[in-house]
This record gives sequence, structure tokens and C-alpha cells, in this order.
Amino acid sequence: MGTVTTLPRGRPLTAADLAAMPDDGHRYELIDGTLVVTPAPSLRHQLVSSRLANLLDRHCPTGLLVLTAPTDVRLADDTLLQPDILVVARETFDREKQSLPAVLLAVEILSPSTRHVDLSLKRARYEVAGCPAYWVVDPDALELTAWELSGDAYREVGHVSGDAAFAATQPFPVEVVPTELVR
Repeated sequence: MGTVTTLPRGRPLTAADLAAMPDDGHRYELIDGTLVVTPAPSLRHQLVSSRLANLLDRHCPTGLLVLTAPTDVRLADDTLLQPDILVVARETFDREKQSLPAVLLAVEILSPSTRHVDLSLKRARYEVAGCPAYWVVDPDALELTAWELSGDAYREVGHVSGDAAFAATQPFPVEVVPTELVR
């Protein structure tokens, strides 16, 4: 029989509440105190995520690290996210901690169940938190959209599809071609 967890009522959830959630294969995130639960991703999602993480890792400078989900990013006490791929400064990475305080790049691979959350809520929370770069990859349409922080707001710096290349500069130079993420 599975674990039963009772969530508090009448108040936004916190990172402490999230820590009490069962390890049942679901992805638990908090956005402004609201629990977001998503199922396991599709195989195509995983293929794109793996290929992109490997590409980023091959080009990553020594002062940075590329990590993959599930890795908690704590933006506030009521907002804890797990991007599919993230890049952090090596100096902020602490093996003993349960979550990271900040990221240089957060990447989400869209799924039908997460599309709205990834394109609006998560993007807005990373923007407010000052995350320098946010990318979204649509594995079905083979598209990548990238935003970078300009002042306190994101501006779109790239949108490519198919065999077109996105030449990223943040957090480091790398070229991403959507079709190469599924080959």
C-alpha cells in the first residue's frame, strides 16, 4: 500500500510541506504555494532532455555545472521548481543541500500536461527570481525558444525550429539545432 500524505489546508504550501511528500515517481513542485504534480515524461521528452543535457555538458566551462531533473531550485519558501535541465555556478553547488538557490539557465522540455505551466508560470517565476536565461523546447514541433534577462524582464533572444541553429551566448556559447535533439 502507498504512503498517505495529508496536506495542510487554508494556507499556501512551503518547501517544508513539499519535503514531506512521498517518493512515488511523480514530480512535485511549488509555485507561489500551490502544489504542481506532473507524471513521468514521455520517451521523446526524455530523449530530447538527455541529448540537450549532453550537448550543454560538452560545451560547459569548468566553472559551471549542468544538472538534470529532479533537482530542486528554491526561488522562495513557497516556490520550489525542478527544471528539466539547469546550469549553475560550481561555487553555488553544495552536495549536502537539498536545493539550489539560483540557476544561470533553466530549461523546460514541453509536455502536454506542462505546456501552460512551463510557458507562463515557471517562466514568470524565473524572471522575477533573476534567472539570466530560460529556454523552452517543444519536442513535438522541434522548436526552441530562448529568453534572456534584460533589466528585470525577459526578452526573447531566439526562436528556432527544425534544422535552424540557435547560437546561445548565455550562460556560455553553444549551438542548438532542434532536429539534432531527436536523432
